[in-house]
Amino acid sequence: MTRGISSANDPQFAASGKNGEYLSFRLGREEFGIDVAKVQEIRGYEEPTAVPNVPGYIKGVLSLRNVIVPIVDMRIKLKLRDARYDELTAVIVLIAGNRMVGMVVDSVGDVIELAPEQIQPAPTSSSTIAAEHLTGKASVDKRTLILLDIEKLMTSKDMVLTEMMR
Repeated sequence: MTRGISSANDPQFAASGKNGEYLSFRLGREEFGIDVAKVQEIRGYEEPTAVPNVPGYIKGVLSLRNVIVPIVDMRIKLKLRDARYDELTAVIVLIAGNRMVGMVVDSVGDVIELAPEQIQPAPTSSSTIAAEHLTGKASVDKRTLILLDIEKLMTSKDMVLTEMMR
């Protein structure tokens, strides 16, 4: 499911006047959006194979079509309370840093098309995600969507995934 959709943090995106598509998902009480072009697939949560000596937010790995995919529970990474696994818990499999990585979220919403003028600058103090991993925010149908630069977030040094994915 890879498509050539520009993201909002791309200067050509704003200048082009083209709309972008974002997959919405929930972590705790907040709703986030990521560039749908980064999404490989969405799966229900299944217990991954544990990997020793990794941070607690890395739940383990799954084998997807003979590719070993690290699984990051963003709820644990962001220190959200009550990270329960239920029928709504999902794994968003992403392409980040030219590798696949799975991201556990509370639930997945829908794909939302946003015009450049709908996207406001990233909040300076958002939730528990560093400002450099945010591309903006948008209001859609009385919902506020925090837009993530998932590539930067998943390949950041504090995520520890770059060593695992080599």
